[in-house]
Amino acid sequence: MSTENDPSRFTEPGRKTAADLDYRVRMQEYFDDSIGSVLEKLENFAKYVPRQRLTNFLSKYEIFKRILNVQGSIVECGVLFGGGLMAWAQLSAILEPVNYQRQILGFDTFSGFPELDSEDKPGKSHFCQAGGLNVDSYDDMLKCIELYDTNRFLGHLPKVKLVRGDACSTIPEFLESNPQLVVSLLYLDFDIFEPTKTAIENLVPRMPKGAVIAFDELNYENFPGETTAVLKTVGVRNLRIERFAFDTFVSFAVLD
Repeated sequence: MSTENDPSRFTEPGRKTAADLDYRVRMQEYFDDSIGSVLEKLENFAKYVPRQRLTNFLSKYEIFKRILNVQGSIVECGVLFGGGLMAWAQLSAILEPVNYQRQILGFDTFSGFPELDSEDKPGKSHFCQAGGLNVDSYDDMLKCIELYDTNRFLGHLPKVKLVRGDACSTIPEFLESNPQLVVSLLYLDFDIFEPTKTAIENLVPRMPKGAVIAFDELNYENFPGETTAVLKTVGVRNLRIERFAFDTFVSFAVLD
């Protein structure tokens, strides 16, 4: 099996049991061999999507509801394959179809982690290294966004934007050329210290009361850089950090 088709390639050793890995292999085989066209399979997605990914989508839905009446765009820090970014895009298209002001912005190198800071070095993940989680989904996502635009209201008005490169540079540059940006949701999924710190320092001042800052790796030993970035910027004592009982990782704070 090629690395690209290996269903375990982005799993963490030591955190998945043999049964977990076997499930992933068998589910991929089941999807390939199951009845129906690929589109019909996608239309029946609950047959195939692992419980953990459905959980993550439900968390995003609950968070989106918190910012539905808050002005501003959604910024996702860390795109990877793009499922999270498009979850925000689909939720916006469904729940607020005429809100063309709310853009969905995805920042990523699309080439894995840049050089890590010393704050990241205690991380226990084997991906916690330069080049870790290298997925170049940029061109694939452009095709996805084009199709997305054909299936929503006001599809002629751009909704989803990708910003490619090291966020330590691209976030300040984006704000310089887009001084109008207000942020209703900042979803932090960079995993590592420096880009997370840059995102917080540059984007939180653009978040009104009621906006949400959400975390994917807060309090997670595999990627301590995210927590350290929060501690060295807004601080956890200044946030009422909540979580959902059904989700292990996602947490969030409503700004007031």
